Amino acid sequence: MSEIKPTFAIIVGEHSGDTLGAGLVKELQQRYPNARFIGIGGPKMNTLGFESLFSMEELAVMGIVEVLGRLRRLMQVRKSIVNYFSEHKPDVFIGIDAPDFNLTVEEKLKLQGIKTVHYVSPSVWAWREKRIFKIDRATDMVLSLLPFEKDFYDQHDVACTFVGHPLADDIPLYSDQAVAREKLQLAQGKKYLAIMPGSRSSELAKLLPDFLATAQILIKQHPDLQLIAPVINDVREQQFIEIQQQTAPELDITIFNNDTQLVMAAADCLLSASGTVTLEGALIKRPMVVAYKFNWLTAIVGRIMVKLKWFSLPNLMAQKTLLPELLQEQVTPENLANEVEPLLFQDQSELLAEFEKIHLALKQNASEKAADAVEKLLNSTNKNNN
Repeated sequence: MSEIKPTFAIIVGEHSGDTLGAGLVKELQQRYPNARFIGIGGPKMNTLGFESLFSMEELAVMGIVEVLGRLRRLMQVRKSIVNYFSEHKPDVFIGIDAPDFNLTVEEKLKLQGIKTVHYVSPSVWAWREKRIFKIDRATDMVLSLLPFEKDFYDQHDVACTFVGHPLADDIPLYSDQAVAREKLQLAQGKKYLAIMPGSRSSELAKLLPDFLATAQILIKQHPDLQLIAPVINDVREQQFIEIQQQTAPELDITIFNNDTQLVMAAADCLLSASGTVTLEGALIKRPMVVAYKFNWLTAIVGRIMVKLKWFSLPNLMAQKTLLPELLQEQVTPENLANEVEPLLFQDQSELLAEFEKIHLALKQNASEKAADAVEKLLNSTNKNNN
């Protein structure tokens, strides 16, 4: 435990980043109890005493068109952040995910001699590969969650540390379904489908109507099927209810606020948006169907530029198709229902064994390793800026 009082600047752009940030802050607080943590954090970080200069929701936007609609505000926030940390220099700046925002901030601050870390590698191995040069200019260290990412950075001689994923540390190797149902006061012996259209407003707007129509099809075929849905906060719960009332008011769906992992553990199958939540589902060992919809322009550009064979994290980790993935025009109630039904009613032991392999590969004490890397950088001399 150190008596020094470092300032750690951290910026996160969404709830998965908030989880990573909270784990890192806890570890650093143990080593530096007098440290200051400031920047843009989420609710988990804020409860640890983090000082947020702006709401995390300012950055929670995905897609080319979606970003363009918020571009002026995003640039204002970024300019304010750069100006603030240029004047009040932190000992280390840590950008967590949100690469289009954070890498520019990191590059500007690194030029001023501030040590910079980027936590969660951008998908440079999938598209816009030349970003690796900007990452090298902008960062003193990249902390990667996935093992194959470090191999890519090593090939380009860019400093990178594989830390694993905190979710793999936090989620037990076995998630007891009966215990989860008891905690949520759900009936045992029923089939439960968890409807999970994402944590962003735009995701709910695009995916929830199709997910609800999928549930309607499945309920007609299996009247005893139970529907549950996790939401991250009151705002998303209200949006969920409004969309359901407009599109499928007859469906009986039990909504749980801020209990996502417990809801997944209680379910037999997940119908999910893409994102970190698919990794959570794999670690909890529940079969799932993954879907995503972008704005049409984002989708066109993505198809031209992205080289990925898969887009869900479990499939990327396994480098094979473990989960059904539906993208854009493939996302129809009929297609989704056809993929969900066998996952609800057929044996999935082979899939669960694959999920266990992923879990063991990512279980690395990630927050501790990330804090180790930050501490090492804090105690080092600045490397020469390019």
